Amino acid sequence: MSANEADKLRALGLAVIQTESQAVAALAARIDDTFVHACEFMLKCEGRIVVIGMGKSGHIGSKIAATLASTGSPAFFVHPGEASHGDLGMITAKDVVLALSNSGETEEILAILPLIKRLDVALITLTGNKTSTLAMAASVNIDVSVEKEACPLGLAPTSSTTAALVMGDALAIALLEAKGFSAEDFARSHPGGRLGRRLLLLVRDIMHTGEEIPIVPITATLRDALVEMTRKGLGMTAIVENGQHVRGIFTDGDLRRVFDKPVDIHSTMITEVMTASCKTVVAESLAVDALSLMQSHKITVLLVIDEQDNLIGVLHMHDLLRARVV
Repeated sequence: MSANEADKLRALGLAVIQTESQAVAALAARIDDTFVHACEFMLKCEGRIVVIGMGKSGHIGSKIAATLASTGSPAFFVHPGEASHGDLGMITAKDVVLALSNSGETEEILAILPLIKRLDVALITLTGNKTSTLAMAASVNIDVSVEKEACPLGLAPTSSTTAALVMGDALAIALLEAKGFSAEDFARSHPGGRLGRRLLLLVRDIMHTGEEIPIVPITATLRDALVEMTRKGLGMTAIVENGQHVRGIFTDGDLRRVFDKPVDIHSTMITEVMTASCKTVVAESLAVDALSLMQSHKITVLLVIDEQDNLIGVLHMHDLLRARVV
């Protein structure tokens, strides 16, 4: 490719971004009382927000529905073509309908408009024509018109779909704030995502318990501790008194320090070489908080204790990695 051809492609790409940026910037003046009125209908909705749109507007509508649903405003998308063949039954009298159509004259939406009106539900529309049939029939019409499409032919929906998408995001986030939707609420609807794991996963969900816990009494020798560490494979052992009460920890790091000087593993008591002031965590702590504790103290394992400082589990950095908290 020649330098001139490359420059032309860059110029075309930049022109698209500039045109769509201008279209988005023009929306700022339309966050007015009409926008507030639309939000009020959605906040009062006792059912779900039903989003409809055809073609490219349908794709944008599907994304808006997904954003609404994941930010605390139950919503779903209905294809207007399918709605006239049975799917309209998904809309109830407690719902709010959000319809997208740049022209405001989309035949598939106008065909089901009388049925939507018969349900007496609030109809919010995003259109590029304030005097269109759909806009005039709406409870609230939000103007998402654009000066021009980014497509040089003026045919492919580009600026218009971007404007509709941004306005949909504006509605979703305004509702999120009005409802006091929190990061924890978001995580609950995204349990499989990284945010969900970080905000919902507890230490007790991934810690080692029962027979998996490396543990020796305070009367153990260094040899006893090494045997237990080898048997359990976590690179450490807890040292306890009276069966459960935590007195310390002995790790691979402690072992390396011990062998810097002559010791008899058979006669050296574990209490002589253990780390008494070990870091602990409770089972109900967030796994991400346990990770932060490990990172701040440059350690790879935490003992999990109850309110009486009794050992109930062990959490290793590998457990956090497997749970994809890291």
